[in-house]
Amino acid sequence: MSNTVGRSIFYPTSLCPSVAEYQSKVNSSGIPANSLFKAVTVNQGSAQTQNFLLSSKFRGNKLYVRKRKFAMGRLGRVAGIPHAVLTTDHASELSGKYKLNGDIELQVGVDSVAPGSMTKVDIQVSYGSDSLIMHWGVIHDRQAKWVLPSRQPDGTTVYKNKALRSPFVKSGSGFILKIEIDDPAAQAIEFLVFDEAKNKWFKNNGENFLIKLPVKERPPVKERPVHEISVPEDLVQIQAYLRWERKGKQMYNPEQEKEEYEAARKELLDEVARGISVQDLRARLTNRTSSTEGKEPSVSQIKAIPDELVQIQAFIRWEKAGKPNYSPDKKLREFEEAKKELLAELEKGASIDEIRKKITKGEIQTKVAKQLKSKNYFSVERIQRRRRDLMQLINKHVAKDLSLQDVAAPKASTLTVLERYAKEREEQNKGLVLNKKIYKLGDNDLLVLVTKDADKTKIHLAANFKMPITLHWALSRTTQGQWSVPPQSALPPGSVAVHEAAETQFQMSPSDPSSKVQTLDIEVEDDTFKGMPFVLLSGEKWIKNNGSDFYIGFDNGRNLFLWKVNADGQGTAKFLLDKIAELEHEAQKSFMHRFNIAADLIDQAKDAGPKGLAGMLVWMRFMATRQLIWNKNYNVKPREISKAQDRLTDLLQNVYTSYPGYRELVRMIMSTVGRGGEGDVGQRIRDEILVVQRKNDCKGGMMEEWHQKLHNNTSPDDVVICQALIDYIDSDLDIGVYWKTLNDNGITKERLLSYDRAIHSEPNFRRDQKEGLLRDLGNYMRTLKAVHSGADLESAISNCMGYNTEGQGFMVGVQINPVSGLPSGFPELLQFVQDHIEVKDVELLLEGLLEARQELQPLLHKHQDRLRDLLFLDISLDSTVRTAVERGYEQLDNAGPEKIMYFICMVLENLALSSDDNEDLIYCLKGWDHALSMCKSKDTHWALYAKSILDRTRLALTNKAEWYQQILQPSAEYLGSLLGVERWAVEIFTEEIIRAGSAASLSALLNRLDPVLRKTAHLGSWQVISPVEAIGYVEVVDELLAVQNKSYGQPTILVAKRVKGEEEIPDGAVAVLTPDMPDVLSHVSVRARNSKVCFATCFDPNVLANLQANKGKLLRVKPTSADVVYSVVEEDELVDAKSTQLQEDGSVPTLSLVKKQFSGRYAISSEEFTNEMVGAKSRNIAYLKGKVPTWIGIPTSVAIPFGVFEYVLADKRNQEVAEKVKFLKMSLAEGDSSILGEIRKTVLQLEAPPQLIEDLRTKMKSSGMPWPGDEGEQRWEQAWRAIKKVWGSKWNERAYFSTRKVKLDHEYLAMAVLVQEVINADYAFVIHTTNPSSGDSSEIYAEVVTGLGETLVGAYPGRALSFICKKHDLNSPQVLGYPSKPIGLFIRRSIIFRSDSNGEDLEGYAGAGLYDSVPMDEEEEVVIDYSSDPLVVDAGFRQKILSSIAHAGSEIEKLYGSPQDIEGVIRDGNLFVVQTRPQM
Repeated sequence: MSNTVGRSIFYPTSLCPSVAEYQSKVNSSGIPANSLFKAVTVNQGSAQTQNFLLSSKFRGNKLYVRKRKFAMGRLGRVAGIPHAVLTTDHASELSGKYKLNGDIELQVGVDSVAPGSMTKVDIQVSYGSDSLIMHWGVIHDRQAKWVLPSRQPDGTTVYKNKALRSPFVKSGSGFILKIEIDDPAAQAIEFLVFDEAKNKWFKNNGENFLIKLPVKERPPVKERPVHEISVPEDLVQIQAYLRWERKGKQMYNPEQEKEEYEAARKELLDEVARGISVQDLRARLTNRTSSTEGKEPSVSQIKAIPDELVQIQAFIRWEKAGKPNYSPDKKLREFEEAKKELLAELEKGASIDEIRKKITKGEIQTKVAKQLKSKNYFSVERIQRRRRDLMQLINKHVAKDLSLQDVAAPKASTLTVLERYAKEREEQNKGLVLNKKIYKLGDNDLLVLVTKDADKTKIHLAANFKMPITLHWALSRTTQGQWSVPPQSALPPGSVAVHEAAETQFQMSPSDPSSKVQTLDIEVEDDTFKGMPFVLLSGEKWIKNNGSDFYIGFDNGRNLFLWKVNADGQGTAKFLLDKIAELEHEAQKSFMHRFNIAADLIDQAKDAGPKGLAGMLVWMRFMATRQLIWNKNYNVKPREISKAQDRLTDLLQNVYTSYPGYRELVRMIMSTVGRGGEGDVGQRIRDEILVVQRKNDCKGGMMEEWHQKLHNNTSPDDVVICQALIDYIDSDLDIGVYWKTLNDNGITKERLLSYDRAIHSEPNFRRDQKEGLLRDLGNYMRTLKAVHSGADLESAISNCMGYNTEGQGFMVGVQINPVSGLPSGFPELLQFVQDHIEVKDVELLLEGLLEARQELQPLLHKHQDRLRDLLFLDISLDSTVRTAVERGYEQLDNAGPEKIMYFICMVLENLALSSDDNEDLIYCLKGWDHALSMCKSKDTHWALYAKSILDRTRLALTNKAEWYQQILQPSAEYLGSLLGVERWAVEIFTEEIIRAGSAASLSALLNRLDPVLRKTAHLGSWQVISPVEAIGYVEVVDELLAVQNKSYGQPTILVAKRVKGEEEIPDGAVAVLTPDMPDVLSHVSVRARNSKVCFATCFDPNVLANLQANKGKLLRVKPTSADVVYSVVEEDELVDAKSTQLQEDGSVPTLSLVKKQFSGRYAISSEEFTNEMVGAKSRNIAYLKGKVPTWIGIPTSVAIPFGVFEYVLADKRNQEVAEKVKFLKMSLAEGDSSILGEIRKTVLQLEAPPQLIEDLRTKMKSSGMPWPGDEGEQRWEQAWRAIKKVWGSKWNERAYFSTRKVKLDHEYLAMAVLVQEVINADYAFVIHTTNPSSGDSSEIYAEVVTGLGETLVGAYPGRALSFICKKHDLNSPQVLGYPSKPIGLFIRRSIIFRSDSNGEDLEGYAGAGLYDSVPMDEEEEVVIDYSSDPLVVDAGFRQKILSSIAHAGSEIEKLYGSPQDIEGVIRDGNLFVVQTRPQM
């Protein structure tokens, strides 16, 4: 068996000495490593060899070139077929033991028998799989090619005529294979072991196993059969080299190289068979002169030019040309030109030393022209990326969801009646929905619904025909065309058997006779039936499905449970999707019809906003993924298809230009549609296939069938078929390769047969046709891709750079002009990308792709006629980034964090360039740039900082995925149900959209880096927020919010995928473990510590998966300050834990509230704050005033005291509101908690008594606070609405359920309102003066956010900056984590109204944060750029701010004499405390 797919004639491991000697000279060249003409080392191994575009060597005095030939349009495809590889240095033994993998052992025994007799080989494997085979052959005289012996073990199959595959047989605890060799020429057995079930190969330390066989006496050469004669490989190499020289040093593709190599071997074998000895052959070949023997040799032939001088001269030529980026062919020509120039000097009589001096002085005459006069993008090895201001890439365009009310609604149609019928049937059956289709038959509709209930398949049909109709039907066990008489048990009453079928009359719907819907139900008990063919009969008229029989399948094998469709079309542009469904029967005729219909609907989609464009995207993607019929008995010329595509993409281009917020959706639609053209390119699809057939003598068989399909209706499948043919030819006509390419791209034999012009035959080309077909099909591929492949890189580049194809005979010529206004040097940049498309080091390619995309950006934001071509180019560059990254994963396996972070930067940049509203992504990118520079400079905080950026990037990806889910999935579900799309395709629709983009690649890279960062930053796998030991049963939930009001009947450990931070801990929960990252000082964190519930974040997905796998089991969870240990326990340990818990619970005091009365005052100043008037929040802030150091600012405050709300509610002007609140509270008392929101809305209807307004104005102005009414009546109304929101928060769901849990009397809960002027903070902080995670009272713990503190105490995603500080060293804060919150809140000068109830800060109950504090003005959400935030990037500034926060916490704790929970802000470097309370 050959050791490579296309073996190089001059394989380096077996070069003759002279060739190897000259090879070493080339490799020792003095040219710098980054030289254009650096010699490329030829790597061993087929997979590596295939990746090189060009490999050039000087051997002897000859230039050896290996160039992979790729057919036009083939990018990045690497064969993945396993091959046995001939080892170069085997550790061969007569018998031996080998370790395959872990404990798996392979033992080989060779029976040494007498000469001339049979050799027996026993191979034993200690392996537990019955799918083990040996892939093998025998070796003659060290030949690379395997010989297949005639005697073979039972069950042996021949693999591609190149190897044998023999199965192992069970023997004891292992498996054995016995082989008998009777071939006297066999010197060794070479093999690999393969597990077919697991697709796993076993090798000998990366090489093949080689077992030497006993040497047998052999007859003389002349008496031996030809197949037993062999010659040394080094002589075959030399002979092949001489053949190459004789033929003019042609460029060979891998297959031609292989053929030449074997031809050289055959020539030498023939000579040996004639009696010439190997020694004579060696003497002749190694002493043979060149082909010019017999002629007078020239000076240049006597004296060879040293290779290093040729390389230097080539380098000089390259420099004089302006250091251009040469293609591989151009590089080769430059080598030859450099050599000619030096040979010319040699012919003039110059010596080698003189030539060397002339080169040094630059005196050798060269004829080169400057290629790049303005911009050089790249050096030889890689491009030089321009430094850009990333802020210029920010796109804040958001797709606004337009109201659909202004769009004309479709006329009512009976289709909705059929849908209602289907919905009723689904609900009645409560079984599996196997299939659902609606057929449009002129003015009538037919619904067919297939469900599975118990052991019966039920077919429900409904139609809105005015005339009576009859179903003429049968059942099918195999194909759609099979008609079998239904069994008697399946026939509905009144059915009659006719001609291998049955006829059954439809009946008026019994459930709704007025609807005029005719229905029919059929039940089939036999599971062997796969579907039902049928036609309809109305009077004397047969009704078919566009000329064919109807067919409904019973089960596609993937529908395993009820398909919950979006039957009401919520979240969609329903009117548009209904229209699409109505027109689908017309769209199925051809691509021309579909694209023209889509073009007609573009304006309606655009007017409907993102939901409308999402509907178009869903429809086009269903089409592109073959979920919809492409062609139905309709002959369309290719030029008509391309013209329709051209029209559609032109309209999409206009939407892209005019509506920046829709650009991302438009790009996604365009990626599913080919570019199209003015008809010329489309017509060439028809014309060129005739030329391909004529020029290559392949007019019949598969090529003729394909030709007929192309003429009838070309489709994107033709691109795949063309590629399959190219791969088939390239693989030496291996038909298995043809089918593999088809199947890998979703084309099965059944699909080929389903075309209107079916393809029945397989290709069957002759070897003499190969070269011409590869060339012509490669050119034809460009034509196919120009029409069908919008995201194909090569065709996109061609369309932008321009190309010209002359017409021949009847063929139409094509001329595509270059796009005008391209950046200087841009063509060379694209050439760099194409040259590196298959280079193994994808980093170089990624840099080129991204630089090209960056250069394109300004052009994409301008209107121009060729914008469409630029968009398709950008889409293809984007797609190539993703495929390149996936190819580069292996490159990162052993890479350090620097390299992984650089890849993350590149993929994130690519995602940002493709996204609307990308501000958060750009700031993430800036953060990664900063993290990379920190890593390079060995900053000790680099990993901690990078972890925060990683967390933020994950949040950004989550937000993007949620947006896709929200905007796309409802349309996929609704339209999928209307069109009868397979359920699996609908369910994974959004998931596949995400996977097709850079977001999935970016997520994979983040997962690689995360454990590295956690290890470097000493973060561990957990962050423990509430370190409480717990025992409970594991329950897995999607989000804590969904179960916060649930009461578990047994101790429960909740593994919650999402925790926002504002939830309550459910009754019965003893632990909450989550991968989410709520702040340590968030509401849910405080509540967990207060309730003595274990609460921790798990960063390791493997640990989390293990916890989820323990669902239902009883676990003990033991947290420390930085880790969580868990184990399965017995029931008796739970009993002990319960008794201990009961004893502890008995010590908790009973909580009660004292009812507060109205004091007669609507407003009071801080000097009047007492226990009867206000809550602890107001009293504490008043207490601080004058008692803390002057550098701690305390905001001026007034309050609306207890009882005011109740008094205002009782005011006669609010009588109607009071009655409604009373009625709603009665419903609440009866257990209807859904009424809480209605109570809050009702409270907002209160009117303010004039005295309240006057008292509040007086108190605020006398305290030096601004009065909102001075700015106008509207400003007072804003303030009054904020006050009512605070009062109404008494009925927040979270607050209501929390007080009910601890049996607080909700009627006695009174709400005062603390009024303060808002400090527009630079930063906000919360301090706990005893570390809440560890309980260490010697250190302060604090969290800091940018902007207002609501992002810290509210449910805003991401983490705050966190730090600890020892109280004995308050000037040395230690950062625990950098911020990852993407949003900061900022506000104009305003007033905030804070809740201050009598139900907060009770002993044993932390009620803080349950009720709302409401600013008069809305906060502005700002996306934060931490890479320019001094708190993050300026260590000195950070130390100053954090130290001042720690000092403030220490001062206030000393004042109260107990641990404190403190909130405050930083403004212009000054610190303010806005409230404090005892730490719970």
